Amino acid sequence: MSNKKEKIYWRRLDNSAKIFPISAGKKYSTVFRLSALLTETIQPEILTVALEKALKQYEFFKVRLKNGFFWNYLEYNPKKPIVEEEKDYPCKYIEPKENNNYLFKVTYFDRKINIDIFHSLTDGNSGVMFFREIVYNYIELTHKEEFQEELRIKRKFDLSAEDSYIKNYNKKAKGNNSNRKAYKLAGRKIKFGAISAIHEMIDLPALKEEAKKQEATITQYLTAVLIYAIYQANYLKNKGKRPIKVCIPVNLKKYFPSNTISNFFSYITVEADMKKDTLDTFEKILEFVKKDFAKKLTPEEIQKTMSGNVKLGTNPFIKVIPLVLKKPIVRLSYLEIRKYTTTTFSNIGRIGIIGKYQKYIEDFLMLIAPEPVEKIKCSACSFENHIVFTFTSILDDCSIEKEFYKFLTEKNIKVIIESNEILDMGSKG
Repeated sequence: MSNKKEKIYWRRLDNSAKIFPISAGKKYSTVFRLSALLTETIQPEILTVALEKALKQYEFFKVRLKNGFFWNYLEYNPKKPIVEEEKDYPCKYIEPKENNNYLFKVTYFDRKINIDIFHSLTDGNSGVMFFREIVYNYIELTHKEEFQEELRIKRKFDLSAEDSYIKNYNKKAKGNNSNRKAYKLAGRKIKFGAISAIHEMIDLPALKEEAKKQEATITQYLTAVLIYAIYQANYLKNKGKRPIKVCIPVNLKKYFPSNTISNFFSYITVEADMKKDTLDTFEKILEFVKKDFAKKLTPEEIQKTMSGNVKLGTNPFIKVIPLVLKKPIVRLSYLEIRKYTTTTFSNIGRIGIIGKYQKYIEDFLMLIAPEPVEKIKCSACSFENHIVFTFTSILDDCSIEKEFYKFLTEKNIKVIIESNEILDMGSKG
């Protein structure tokens, strides 16, 4: 890959990214959103400059998707990125022709900056790095006197676009995926294309204290609360029989050396068999979640899951099938795979911001696109003294979100609700 000024280069998609262009569409957008709520109204002209500056630092993102004979690939995109006022639901499918072929879309509304990112470009952790650079640039440009020194210095990043999956996977490791289908959330859907977003802003010190009492991590505790909320609000009244299975993405950079800007994540699946294991109280659910995390979040188990997924992308039979024939096969496989998960919960953790910039930022949010099978998806990120747990949903009912809120508040943990008002938390459910 050339780094010359003419920027004529191409690169292969990483092992995870290969699947997304083939399976994506209006029903399965495979898009996630990051948002920053600032203290001042957004100026779109300055935001455009901030984005263009960030792309000079993160040149790997200045690309467009192309069709190869066997797989899609990425090549340099000479067009300028588009910045628009937010006018649609979050995490919608990014139509290339309407977005100058970019795999991300930057929008704004009032004091909020959003970036929607197609998963073929990168994962949540690298997406945060790129988005944070846009926010830094924007703050520097709107407060030039205070940030004169920062404007003169070009931040340096040790980044690559290597496929860290291929570099780190073990050919001999066997996959460890469960073959049991998951409980599917039941209920009527909202109108096609609409997405409900409900943000539960949780007091972080109080949540940490409660989790510490239970000898659990924040992610373990919130996973247990989520399973409990699904059990109480959806599973029982619909006489569920299959296990509630929650997919938890895992940042592989914590387990393998990598500075890639491409995707490098795996996952564990918490499989809660409510009847077999008599998980009828929160305490039982939390103990089960803690043990399951301990069993599955080991380097050996992570290696098995990651390597099993890599084998699919490197399968000699699949590799030689032309792209035009791969698409229907992969789409059917993707639909089948989704049946093995009830929901996904992605916690990208604390978004660290340099102290000088913090006073201009009120909050960060993360959202991931729900799907026809996983009708609700959940995400979380923390900033300063709170963590925002977000439900994105296509269900015409918010009883799970309400049960989640009710549980935390009954533990004397302060929670503030904000939403895009597709559903009424006061009357629905």
